[in-house]
Amino acid sequence: MKRKRVGVLALAGLALLSVTGFAIGSANAAESEGSADAAAHGRGHDDPVIIGHRGAPGYRPEHTLASYELAYRMGVSWVDVDLVPTKDGQLVARHEPEIGGTTDVAKHPEFANRKKTLVIDGVSTTGWFTQDFTLAELKTLRAVERIPANRPHNTLYNGRYQIASFQEVLDLTKRLGKELHRTLGTYPEVKHSTFFQSIGNPVEPKLVSALKKNGLDRPDAPAIIQSFEVSNLIALHKQVRTPLLQLTSASGAPADFVASGDKRTYADLVTASGLREVAKYAKYLGPDKAQIIPLDAAGNLTKPSSIVADAHKAGLKVQPYTFRNENPFLPANLRSSAEPDAYGDVFTEEAAFLKAGVDGFFADQADTALESLHAFLGR
Repeated sequence: MKRKRVGVLALAGLALLSVTGFAIGSANAAESEGSADAAAHGRGHDDPVIIGHRGAPGYRPEHTLASYELAYRMGVSWVDVDLVPTKDGQLVARHEPEIGGTTDVAKHPEFANRKKTLVIDGVSTTGWFTQDFTLAELKTLRAVERIPANRPHNTLYNGRYQIASFQEVLDLTKRLGKELHRTLGTYPEVKHSTFFQSIGNPVEPKLVSALKKNGLDRPDAPAIIQSFEVSNLIALHKQVRTPLLQLTSASGAPADFVASGDKRTYADLVTASGLREVAKYAKYLGPDKAQIIPLDAAGNLTKPSSIVADAHKAGLKVQPYTFRNENPFLPANLRSSAEPDAYGDVFTEEAAFLKAGVDGFFADQADTALESLHAFLGR
C-alpha cells in the first residue's frame, strides 16, 4: 500500500511541478498561453468547461484559499465556492455550515459549549455551525482534510489554512486573473437556502450585495450562481443579471419543495417539460453525473440518458458533478484496486461524459480533468 501511495504522490508532484512551471514562466509565454486559454474559455463557455470543485481538494483541504489558488494555477478558469453565513452576516466558503469535520474547532475549548444538534433539510447533524460564530472567531480555526481515508496526503496541510470569506475568494480570483493573464471566475453556491431563511440569516441578500459590490451583477460576469433549491433561484433571477445554474440530485427533492408541500422531485425537474421550466430562470443545469450516465446494478456505466439532449433543446448548458480520481468515487470496473486512496481510470469516465455532450463538469482534480478535456478536443 505504501509503495502505491508514494507512486500516486509522485505523479501528483510531477503534475504540480508542471503547472507551477507554467505559471512562473516568462511574461511573454504566460501572456501567450493566457490568450489561448481566454480564447478557449472566456467567451461564454464555448468549449466544455472544467470547474475546480471546491478548488483543488484532491491536493489541498477543500474551500481554502490554497485550494482555490492551486486550481487556478493548474489551468481551470472557474472554481466552485459553497457559501454559508456567519453570526455577524458574512459569507464564508464551507461545504456545510457544520465545521467539525473540516476544521480543528473540536480542539478549541473556548468553543466547546457551542456544539449542538440541528435538523437541516430533514437531516439531524451534531457539531459546530458557522452561523453561531463571528467571522473573527472562525478565523481562529484552521482547516483540516474532510476525507483523510481517501486523501491521506492532504493531512500534511491540516492546520495551515484559515476559513476563507467569499470576499477573500473574489479578491484572490481577481489578483490571480491579472497575474495569469486570463479571466477567472467563481460558481458561488447558496447552501441550504430554506433553512437559513428559517433562522433569519439568509444567504441570498449577502450574495447579491457581494456580487454588486464586486461588479459581478451582469450577464457576462465571471460568476454563476448555483443552488439545489428552486424558489431562491427564481427570486435571484429577478434581482441580479448574473447567470444561474440549477443543481439537481439523483434522488430526493429540493428542500424548498419539501418545505412548501410541493410534490415535485429532482427527477421531475430533469424531464423535458421540467427542463423547459428551469430554462425560464437559469442558463445552466448541474445534475448529478449519475443522472447523465446511470450505473447498472454492478456499479458500471450504462448508456447516457436523454437529459443532455433535452437540456440543450431547452437552451440549457449541462455541467454535471463530481469527478474524482480515487477508487471509491469511480464506476466499479474503472477502479484500480480496493484501496480507498489509490487512483483508478478516471480518464475513461470523463471521456464518456464528454462524448455524451456535456458542456463541462465539476472535478476535484483539476489537472486530470483538463487532461481529459484536451484529449477530447484534440489539443
